[in-house]
Amino acid sequence: MLVEDELAKVVPGGETALSIGVFDGVHLGHQHLIHKLRQKAAEEGLLSGVVTFHRHPRLVLSPESKLTYLTSLKERVRLLESLGVELIVTLSFTVELAQLGAREFLILLQKHLRMRWLVIGPDFALGRRREGDAATLKALEEELHFGVEVVPPRVWHGEVVSSTAIRHGLSQGDMTRANQLLGRRFTLRGRVIKGDERGKILGFPTANILPEAEQALPADGVYVTRALLGERVYKAVTNIGVRPTFGGGQRLIEVHLLDFEGELYGSELAIELVERLRGEKRFASAEELKAQIKRDVERARALDL
Repeated sequence: MLVEDELAKVVPGGETALSIGVFDGVHLGHQHLIHKLRQKAAEEGLLSGVVTFHRHPRLVLSPESKLTYLTSLKERVRLLESLGVELIVTLSFTVELAQLGAREFLILLQKHLRMRWLVIGPDFALGRRREGDAATLKALEEELHFGVEVVPPRVWHGEVVSSTAIRHGLSQGDMTRANQLLGRRFTLRGRVIKGDERGKILGFPTANILPEAEQALPADGVYVTRALLGERVYKAVTNIGVRPTFGGGQRLIEVHLLDFEGELYGSELAIELVERLRGEKRFASAEELKAQIKRDVERARALDL
């Protein structure tokens, strides 16, 4: 089995307490769970570990679904590491893995990852047809000689924090809600590509990033952002959309870095979204668009980031 081949390559430095999930966004709810995981690991003298997946299970089980991700796998791992997780294992989510029973999967985790504790949320379930819910896992504790701790969900303003709630906030352009649920600013990353240089002609040159097809994006519009270029940080105005004034086209992320001079083609750029200024709209002329961009820049300069 591919899953056993992948697990066999992992050599944990000791017995482990594990959490399992996609952890898309590594949001406040995930952070709460990881905090409890590390507490349990410390209490029991174990390593804290996370098992996450390449490809969201929903995309494998329901290929027709159109699910976007908040964070790439690389970013997810980086964020989990920043929370102090000592062991991060990435498994390929396949139809074969989905057909494994809960008991079989747990035995594999014990065999290869030396699992002694499993720390989960109340709605967690693993295994074929999600048979391994909290009650089932609790019933297996004595037989398989491991412990299960169920952690209550993280609630924000009466709402359970979830990746779905964050995607909904993004779809509304509500960066306040999305950022608060994430526990940090929503960030887009990518390499700067060659554009049509219309921004430069208008007097507001932009760094253009082509988002990956599965990347979650906020509602089209103009945003106040922070652009991270290596160790340097710039206030920026970012347009996300299809540029209807010029006839529309491919959805792009266009970033105008304030007070920056230089060449950006080929550079890696990270964009933290702070606030939505307005929706994307078609202007009657390039001059009208230029005047609006000037107002957008003035509003961005006035904000304390």
